[in-house]
Amino acid sequence: MVRAAVLPAVGSPLEITEIVLPEPGPGQVRVRLAAAGVCHSDLSLTDGTMRVPVPAVLGHEGAGTVVSVGEGVGHVAAGDPVVLNWAPSCGSCHHCAIGEVWLCVNALTGVGAVYARTTDGRDLHPGLNVAAFAEETVVAANCVLPAPAGVPLAEAALLGCAVLTGYGAVHHNARVREGESVAVFGVGGVGLAALQAARIAGAGPIVAVDVSPAKEELARAAGATEFVLASETTAKEVRKLTGGRGADVAVECVGRAQTIRTAWDATRRGGRTTVVGIGGKEQQVSFHALEIFHFARTLSGCVYGNSDPARDLPVLAEHVRAGRLDLGAMVSERIGLDGIPGAFEAMLAGKGGRSVVVF
Repeated sequence: MVRAAVLPAVGSPLEITEIVLPEPGPGQVRVRLAAAGVCHSDLSLTDGTMRVPVPAVLGHEGAGTVVSVGEGVGHVAAGDPVVLNWAPSCGSCHHCAIGEVWLCVNALTGVGAVYARTTDGRDLHPGLNVAAFAEETVVAANCVLPAPAGVPLAEAALLGCAVLTGYGAVHHNARVREGESVAVFGVGGVGLAALQAARIAGAGPIVAVDVSPAKEELARAAGATEFVLASETTAKEVRKLTGGRGADVAVECVGRAQTIRTAWDATRRGGRTTVVGIGGKEQQVSFHALEIFHFARTLSGCVYGNSDPARDLPVLAEHVRAGRLDLGAMVSERIGLDGIPGAFEAMLAGKGGRSVVVF
């Protein structure tokens, strides 16, 4: 029996309750969570923007310690610190074969599995594969990676989604070069990671854009050299701060049609606009044919930062150990399981950076 945050149905409030968690079977690992980040994707699951089978235990950004392993698991053992990988690649589909592991067609097949049960016998699904909003979880062996040495587990949790996504958007998707100007739209967990990644890349100026003036301090601490409060003139303000041309790279971390359009408008002619935010089908973005030709900008989607966790975690860990990447600065609130609904409300209100559940 462990405590967990259960989503009983789409649109329903989370229930913080006890669940019955089995011992790991063949190819599975049981993990005691140290921390779990509260991501906007979790919120998107509650309102149906993203769909998974319910009832489910949410949470996909986590780190902890292995409690036990099932038959056939050899890369981790009881007592090992691990980071959860919510999108494990299968290694055999077309995308994996050509090196695009972040687009693996089988990455989320585990969400349909029954991994635990409620105390009254209802089947429970593991949210985005790993069910990190719980004191303990049981996951497939390919959903755990050895935690990097020298990184506290309470902070290593952020590596599992926000940092891989934000850092990857800048380094793998947009391929920011030293001296290029970067504008980051949305200063949440992913946006803060993107700002730090732009700083690490040697970008400048680095412009942060958000609807909340309270985000300026967080943004500047992460590496922003400029801060713009979102308005109808945002694109003009970004262009003014980037030599009148517009940003070489704009990274959209919100997932709203208006913000995507503004990021595009704030990008220089021939520049790159990367969309990280996850929006609903109702968020329609329009472009006319002449502007696509004239501006010659590149607009690209970005899944999981185009990252390969096995490849990128050691790189990120080295940035952390060298003091270039500050995970603690991304955390605005440390909460318990009972604090997750409040963290969702803060997210909707545009408050703070990353809330982290600490067990």
